[in-house]
Amino acid sequence: MLNLELADDVVALFPGQGSLGGAAGRAWESSAHWDLVGRISESAGLDVGYLLLEADDHEVVRTDLAQIATFALSLVCYYEMLDAGVRPRYLLGHSLGEFSALVASGLLGLDDGARLIAVRGSAMAAAAEAAEGSMVALMGGDDGAREALESLADIWIANVNGTGQIVVSGTRAALDTLLSNHRELGWRRATALAVGGAFHCPLMGPAQSELDRALGSVHWAQTDQILIANVDGAAHTSAADWSELLSRQLTSPVQFLAATLALPEGVTTSVEMAPAGVLTGLTKRIRPFARQISPDTPAQLQEQL
Repeated sequence: MLNLELADDVVALFPGQGSLGGAAGRAWESSAHWDLVGRISESAGLDVGYLLLEADDHEVVRTDLAQIATFALSLVCYYEMLDAGVRPRYLLGHSLGEFSALVASGLLGLDDGARLIAVRGSAMAAAAEAAEGSMVALMGGDDGAREALESLADIWIANVNGTGQIVVSGTRAALDTLLSNHRELGWRRATALAVGGAFHCPLMGPAQSELDRALGSVHWAQTDQILIANVDGAAHTSAADWSELLSRQLTSPVQFLAATLALPEGVTTSVEMAPAGVLTGLTKRIRPFARQISPDTPAQLQEQL
């Protein structure tokens, strides 16, 4: 597949763990690339096939399980896209999705990627349990509203998903206060998220240390594709950058707005990997695309491409 000509007008979007629901893999089990799931299971030490086919919504959203299941399903979808003759020049992942994008690009091997995600998911779940934090989505704020957050203790910006649309992480007590007072701070709406912890903030420091140790044994390769990083919203093609970027991502905000705006104007098509939908919704509010594809099945992907 690597001899496919790169499509300079296409970006592949790789979702994070919040996109996954129960039995999300059933629509993709017929894929010729479903065998990737077994290989990922062996590398991660988890039954990913069970997670994608049998686990219910409550079980599969656990941080230590959702990440590896989402990673596997996204890659099955990506190789289906290659089968259709489309190999995108640009790759953009959201949080966990960066690992999927790195494997898709060839910078990171499949087995190393699965092993890293198993470590990351487990470490993040442990850090979340110790910190007892959570996340809140804020909508309808201006620059002044963002600045007001900086004065709050135990709250950090975690995701910048669009203009006036961010997610913050923090301790439960601090977030309860924010939910009560968000209008006074300049936010039209605040919604508590059903997540497993306070991600992308300093409370993930212990998980960052665990991931750093795992990153130390990774073999990096080369790629002719361009990846846009969450941490700085910039394009990176060198493997030398990515250990630090992946480490920083755990305790730094996901700059998805900046990363999407970093795509050249000539990128007119986005294809979101399964489980698709969330990132298509975010990107369409950031910049125009002539086409946005977010398939639910392999057949739908083939038809829309």
